[in-house]
Amino acid sequence: QVPLVESGGGSVQAGGSLRLSCAASGYSLSRYCMGWYRQAPGEEREGVAAIDSDGSATYRGSVEGRFTISQDAAKGTLFLQMNSLKPEDTAMYYCAGYYSLGELCPGTLTLSAYDTWGQGTQVTVSS
Repeated sequence: QVPLVESGGGSVQAGGSLRLSCAASGYSLSRYCMGWYRQAPGEEREGVAAIDSDGSATYRGSVEGRFTISQDAAKGTLFLQMNSLKPEDTAMYYCAGYYSLGELCPGTLTLSAYDTWGQGTQVTVSS
């Protein structure tokens, strides 16, 4: 499994922005399907955004238009730009991936598809 390390979390006021990064040190992400998840205390982990092989993205409805997922696969880095943040976006954010086995990445938000996880980075949005 490729080691994933998230960074960029923090505390912001509502309406603010953060950019999360996920680094796969020493690895290329070109053969991995990648996504972002989040988990608030007492809640289940939920998919936020996933990116497919063409660079197109799938977003959770509540973040559509505010969040943007992107990646530099050759450099082993995944990003999540979060704008217009809301208090309900407060959660631990996780980078996730799975080996594509040469298949195209569908950009799925299905939790069970992912088998490699980072340690998470906390995002706190105050009203």
